[in-house]
Amino acid sequence: MTTNQQTLTLSEYSGAALAYLGDAVMEVLVRQMLVRRGIGNAGKLSAYALNYVRATNQSRGLEGLLPYLTEEENAVYHRGRNAAGAHPKSASVNDYRRATGLEALFGYLHLKGDTARLEELFALYIRCLENTPGGSDHADEEK
Repeated sequence: MTTNQQTLTLSEYSGAALAYLGDAVMEVLVRQMLVRRGIGNAGKLSAYALNYVRATNQSRGLEGLLPYLTEEENAVYHRGRNAAGAHPKSASVNDYRRATGLEALFGYLHLKGDTARLEELFALYIRCLENTPGGSDHADEEK
């Protein structure tokens, strides 16, 4: 396997590549949040995590972020949203594209090294998702 040794600038990464990375970044942030909440059962952790990373819920949680995005962040979100390919049967095309845009934004902020902004937007995402009917089935459950 060969890899491209060229270093890209942030503006040169494709929306799909940013979303690929952002998917993993979101997964880690969600898992970290759930563990910090004191949930100790691995099965519950996995089930709960799905509620935060499912495309339909990512689309719903994104609503809380859109008004707070900078022009640069909004452009990255749109780059990711427009890069979305085939969608899973569990989500509409619109939800999947919006979720991909959200993941691209999180991947971008991670590559940029802007941890403070990443954590700020993630906290807004969680608040919006947990305060939206149907957003997270396990937001208020006990350990």
